[in-house]
Amino acid sequence: MDNKTINISQEQIEQQYAFMRLVKERNNVFYAENGRLPRVHVLTFGCQQNEADSEYLAGMSVEMGYEKTENAEDADLIVVNTCAVREHAELRALSITGQFKHLKKANKNLKIGICGCMVTQEHRKDDIKNKYPYVDFLFGTNMLWKFPEILNESFDRKKRLFYFDHESSNIWEGLPVKRESDFKAWISVMYGCNNFCSYCVVPYVRGRERSRQPSEIISQIKDLAKKGYKEFTLLGQNVNSYGKDLNTDYDFSDLLTDICKIEGDFWVRFMTSHPKDASKKLIDTMAREEKIVKHLHLPFQAGNDRVLKVMNRKYDSKGYFELVSYAKEKIHNVGLTSDVIVGFPTETDEEFEDTLEMLRKVEFDSVYSFIYSPRKDTPAAAMEGQIPDEVKKKRFTKLLEVQNGITKDLNSEYVGKTIKILVEGKSKSDTDKYTGRNEKNRIVHIDGDDSVIGKFVHVRIDKADTFAMYGTVIN
Repeated sequence: MDNKTINISQEQIEQQYAFMRLVKERNNVFYAENGRLPRVHVLTFGCQQNEADSEYLAGMSVEMGYEKTENAEDADLIVVNTCAVREHAELRALSITGQFKHLKKANKNLKIGICGCMVTQEHRKDDIKNKYPYVDFLFGTNMLWKFPEILNESFDRKKRLFYFDHESSNIWEGLPVKRESDFKAWISVMYGCNNFCSYCVVPYVRGRERSRQPSEIISQIKDLAKKGYKEFTLLGQNVNSYGKDLNTDYDFSDLLTDICKIEGDFWVRFMTSHPKDASKKLIDTMAREEKIVKHLHLPFQAGNDRVLKVMNRKYDSKGYFELVSYAKEKIHNVGLTSDVIVGFPTETDEEFEDTLEMLRKVEFDSVYSFIYSPRKDTPAAAMEGQIPDEVKKKRFTKLLEVQNGITKDLNSEYVGKTIKILVEGKSKSDTDKYTGRNEKNRIVHIDGDDSVIGKFVHVRIDKADTFAMYGTVIN
């Protein structure tokens, strides 16, 4: 796979705004009789990058005259933004899309579209073509910027549309965005991936790495900081590769430094870092800049060197441990999190023990652990030595036991201490509480009211368990 990067021109973006106006005019005429605006329901599966993409889908929809609805039953336009990293996410997306069939029967004017990573795979695209005839249009990840044109054409042509371009990857700027939060923002700094880990479909469905211009990113954050945003999460499949395709000496650490020069009281987060590209310069930048949270998410995936090699991760356990040790040395009280794959093909019980040993040595604040899920057309899916499900589940349970014990012990050390958190909203697990996170991404529940949402507060921790802490606001 050697696709080329195409910078979408401002003229092409203006053409999409023209299509937005056409759709809005069409909707104004059609829905005037009903005395309401048409409604859009955007359903998102997958990672933070998908969430960021959905905010642009929502922004373009609002520009086209739609208002957002959380209920698919009320919608006149449904867009399903899909994930392909794990089979479970794909099956959920297909199952829910299947439930939309009766909505189409009830509302003949309803438009249904599916986009994102899942439909960029040929076999899933064919599945939807053949088994979901009521879906009006599909488009791949690099066609997101053409969403207004696709929707307009679906009205005009009255037939199903399929928009895909596997030969190129796009960079675009200037489309409208409807953010889910008015104090936290996803900021994509780059797209795609060049790593080709043997288990992963991302390079195939999101294309090769391409970086946004620093000026565009900084301008976007400046605008949001002026509006009072308190947290920016910089996104990329491998943020440490940022800038390599720009043919300059400007790298991700330089970008972080410039962002921290922007006026305002805010935090900067980023994900995801790849250990092969994470540098001491990055860690030194984190230690130096006060606005960068002291939280490093650094996936190690497996603790055994042979398994890492088969995964095509391009680092070894020794190098990984040296890097996190440097982070602990340079960044006071750094929070470390990671990703781990359980049951990768050919992994033995003894090799899995190396993964558990890495957990114990590093003492991660938390890990995101996943049972290996074969992805069609990836090298790992074709390997001999696939691990039986019962073995994978047994290892997964063991890993959770080890990590949960570590997390609970680390959380317990906070009891009696005062920490700063950003309050995000009402707790989903305890509706009498409000929830926030500290800079190390730890969940903290507090008493309060709506006035604290979107604000930094200082909290004394009164109690801690494995998955959250509980505290009292002291200011």
